[in-house]
Parts: sequence; C-alpha cells; structure tokens
Amino acid sequence: MLQMVLLHQSPGSHLQPLASSLKTTQKSSSVAAAPLPHKQVLPAPRFCSCGRRHFVEAATAAFLPVCFSNASSLHSDDYLGLLNRIHPPRPDWYEEFYASVMDSYMKSYEAEVAGYKSQLFGELRGKAKTVLEIGVGTGPNLEYYADNSEVQVFGVDPNRKMEKYARAAAAAVGLPPKNFHFVEAVAEAVPLDDASVDAVVGTLVLCSVKDVNMALKEVKRVLKPGGLFLFVEHVAAKDGTILKLLQSALDPLQQIVADGCHLTRETGKYISAAGFSSLELSMTSLSNAPCSLISPHVYGVACN
Repeated sequence: MLQMVLLHQSPGSHLQPLASSLKTTQKSSSVAAAPLPHKQVLPAPRFCSCGRRHFVEAATAAFLPVCFSNASSLHSDDYLGLLNRIHPPRPDWYEEFYASVMDSYMKSYEAEVAGYKSQLFGELRGKAKTVLEIGVGTGPNLEYYADNSEVQVFGVDPNRKMEKYARAAAAAVGLPPKNFHFVEAVAEAVPLDDASVDAVVGTLVLCSVKDVNMALKEVKRVLKPGGLFLFVEHVAAKDGTILKLLQSALDPLQQIVADGCHLTRETGKYISAAGFSSLELSMTSLSNAPCSLISPHVYGVACN
C-alpha cells in the first residue's frame, strides 16, 4: 500500500538518455541500454481557514512577474477560495508525511530518469530566465537549473510542507535562495501574470491535478509566445493489456492513497489537444519504475 502512495510527484520528475537531440528518438522499453522511444512531432492543432495560505498574498507581492491568476479582477480572496476548492485542506500530519516520503522514496526513480531530464532541460539553456514549475514537490528538478545564475524559478505546489524539502534541494545543488520562489498554489490557478515566463516544467503532476485541461490552459496563459513546456508523465497502459486492467482496477484506491493521482489518464492526448503551436511527444516504458503500474510514460517539449 505504501508503494502506491509514492507513485507521483506531488500536485508536483526522463527516462534513458536521449540521442543527440529530441528530434531523433527511437522506440525503447528500458532506460539503460535500448534505443529511445519513437517521437511524434505534431502540428499546431491551484488549507485551511486558519490563514496559512494567506502568505501567498504577501509573497506574490515581492515576485517579479507575479499577480493573482487569470485576470487583474481576480482578488486574493477569490484566489484563496479557488485554491481551497481545487485542493481541499489536508491535515498537517498527512502533508508532512507525504512530503517526507516523496523526498526519500523517489530517489531511485530520479536516478533512472536523469538522462532524459538532462536532455529535456538542455532545451532551456540560453532560452529561459524565468521558469514556472508546476508541482515542484520536494524539488528533484532544481539541480537542472543550478548552472544558470540568471534563472528565476517559481515552484508551485499545493502542499506547503514540500517547501522545506525543495529549499534544501536547491541549497544542495547550489541554486541561490534568491533564484527560487516557492508558491503554495495549484496548477489550475497559477498566481503569475499572462505571458510572464519563458518556460513551464511539469513532471509527474498532470496525473494528480483535478482538471487537466484547466491546468494546461494555465500553462499556455503564463507562457510567453514561443515559450516552452517541458513534461514527463506516467500514463495509462495500452488498452487490452493486463497492465491496463490492473491500472483500472486500482485507480480509485490510488486516487485516495496518493493524493489524487490517477493511473489511467491518457495525458499525452490532453497535451496534444491543448493547442500548442508545436509538440514533440515521445513514449516509453520504464523498466525500474518504483511500481510497474506507472511504467508507461510520455515526455517531451511543447512550444506556445
């Protein structure tokens, strides 16, 4: 049961190293040695009432491109209400337990996907000075920004207990405190201005958001024209397979024990239909995922 709790990075990580670029992937079923999966290049087609969340109001005032999400008419009370509705309050002990487990248990997963991440985040070098990461969780991706002294990373997560782990991760990899801003929020309602960031990153988060389409609309809204969306997500297995049957049977339980994580989401289809100007989407299956239930993955880069 505990293993199931750890299947995703909190709502907020690709896989075997890519070849020379994202444009030359081949099909793969493991991370270590096989060629990479085939990539399709597709045409354009957000707790309590005690006040802990009110820190968002003060914190966002200090951020460079930040305002309350979606429109200037959305007041802080509206934002907090929306945040509470999308991510209802969890007990402190649960959020702390979940954060601590994610911090320790996902290390093997991160080691397996490090090659993919290195190549995907390479797409941001020289292009992104302001990055939003939805579902930042305990900060496993922060190491990929550490070599950019100019980057400003806004890490969004609804679990406030993730912050101390994310800040520790930033310090461990040499990312200056002034370069990392933690915001307690959800992907469906991001407190950033329209067209305010160069890139958005989401790894193991769209499996857990309440409304995938709403989250992707927020991604597109905050991205500048030509901005990039980097993603890595576990997804549903192919129809008719034993794995898909197992995912379907265990999905209701998974959502309860894993903070809303879905095993059967076809996240690639959501991203494909979101209206990005271009999309490079790859599929693979991890051989050493923390649980075989999440071995199917999609990953790639979309351009706004």
